[in-house]
Amino acid sequence: MKIAMIGTGYVGLVSGVCFSDFGHEVVCVDKDPKKIEMLEAGGVPIYEPGLDALLAKNVEAGRLSFSGDLAAAVAGADAVFIAVGTPTRRGDGHADLTYVMAAAEEIAHALTGYAVVVTKSTVPVGTNRQVEEVIRAANPEAAFDVVSNPEFLREGAAIDDFMRPDRVVVGVESERARAVMGDIYRPLFLREFPIVFTDLESAEMVKYAANAFLATKITFINEIAALCERVGADIKAVSKGMGLDGRIGNKFLHAGPGFGGSCFPKDTRALARIGQDHSVPMEIVETVIAVNEQVKRRMIERITDLCGGSVNGKVIAVLGVTFKPNTDDMREAPSLTIVPALVGGGAKVRVVDPQGRKEGEALLPGVTWIEDAYTAAEGADALVTLTEWNEFRALDLKRLAETMATPRMADLRNLYHRSDVEKAGFHAHIGVGR
Repeated sequence: MKIAMIGTGYVGLVSGVCFSDFGHEVVCVDKDPKKIEMLEAGGVPIYEPGLDALLAKNVEAGRLSFSGDLAAAVAGADAVFIAVGTPTRRGDGHADLTYVMAAAEEIAHALTGYAVVVTKSTVPVGTNRQVEEVIRAANPEAAFDVVSNPEFLREGAAIDDFMRPDRVVVGVESERARAVMGDIYRPLFLREFPIVFTDLESAEMVKYAANAFLATKITFINEIAALCERVGADIKAVSKGMGLDGRIGNKFLHAGPGFGGSCFPKDTRALARIGQDHSVPMEIVETVIAVNEQVKRRMIERITDLCGGSVNGKVIAVLGVTFKPNTDDMREAPSLTIVPALVGGGAKVRVVDPQGRKEGEALLPGVTWIEDAYTAAEGADALVTLTEWNEFRALDLKRLAETMATPRMADLRNLYHRSDVEKAGFHAHIGVGR
């Protein structure tokens, strides 16, 4: 099938590349000429393991191309996916639908025959109805159906999530559109991955409800971790004991410095606002948002206490600043709250991150970027782990301790056991929930 993917951000690019690997003819469209130039030259504007190789494979096969010309890409397409940004709108917490509606209007003028217009972006309930209205108003004669197809891609594991999904959710209202979506996802049908067909509103709600629930699990375990620290329990044991209960599961029960990224903060705020607008307050979600901010502030206090009550004049090595490993995404990362607080408190902060510098240099002024953990630790007063990159999981702790001015560790991802850290020569160690 012929697919036009509008937007080459994280969702659009990963989805477009993977659809082309299914065998479809895909054109990825973006208004940014620099992005298109980079993609046509074989470059990838985001870091996602395996994406560069899969992109090159499908470009070479002639199934994948890139363009700044939306009209040409949409003309004759069987399906047009909208995968543009829906950032939080300043002031009210709503998802900003400016880019979605602008794309819908452009698509309307470009349609040359029947096509399914698919919203891939995360949008509030009712948005797909608005998309249909925009297209109908701009081109009353257009033949099309609107479909909601939310994405559930984890950064760092997006290709595997696309190719082997827990489920695919499709909000659709006509048999013709359902048939098109069935053809698009046929490779997953054949491998018997669950495809959930539902109405537009339910598909839109699934995305927000799922992300809010996962954010709630993270926030819950972080609150339990704070209690564990006071009563002497170990959050690792508590999480394991909880996670073995099949009704709960072990995912998203890892205590840390709070959740971040492009989805959870934005989507919880949007869901809370949707509830307010419909006089059904999402009180649990609103609490999750507030508690997540408290978790970040608690981490700052714990680092400060580790340094003797003040970070002023202290050299602090920070390992990892992206919101999670295997991505270069800094959006809403806990580091964006914690690191500036350390710098503002007078600390000299050194940062090590395999992929974070590209975005981090602009977002974290006043820090020094170092290539490896051992160099960053030389003469440092404290070592802080913020992101659990694999290369930080098996460091030579004795070597680190020997090179530091004052061997102290704030292990905010619980990568190491206290006994191992102390045995290596660290004078002080704190984890989360221990």
